[in-house]
Amino acid sequence: MKSSPRNMDWSIGAAADRFGLETHVLRHWEDVGLLRPERDGAGRRRYGRDDVVRIAVIIRSKAAGMSLEQIGVLLDSGAPDRHRILQDHLAELDRRMAEIRQAREMAEHAYACRAHDVATCPGFRKHVDDLVSGATTWSLHPHPAVT
Repeated sequence: MKSSPRNMDWSIGAAADRFGLETHVLRHWEDVGLLRPERDGAGRRRYGRDDVVRIAVIIRSKAAGMSLEQIGVLLDSGAPDRHRILQDHLAELDRRMAEIRQAREMAEHAYACRAHDVATCPGFRKHVDDLVSGATTWSLHPHPAVT
């Protein structure tokens, strides 16, 4: 019988399929302490409703840029530095949102600009003046690796 959302007693394969993951991802998350599925009499993992909710929280948190370590703190009700981790993450999201706003403004200007080469457009240049002047540094990999 295939597991369904109603009975919430899913095998690792069914849980992984539900979220479009490989089973090794769920095993890894278990290895690092994010998941603790029960085992049946044969030792197979069985994912209940709480496990499935945790998987969804992990997926959404990763999509928001959190590392597995940060997610572990988020999911640990007794973690003393939970609020600090969340405060740091909120600051990082604000920084990324500012970058996205600037990127959108640049794209909108380039779209409306009559110059064939936007680098020659004085209005467009204002979007990169901070980099040209050295007031801002930039890297192809500005964010720490997220696992």
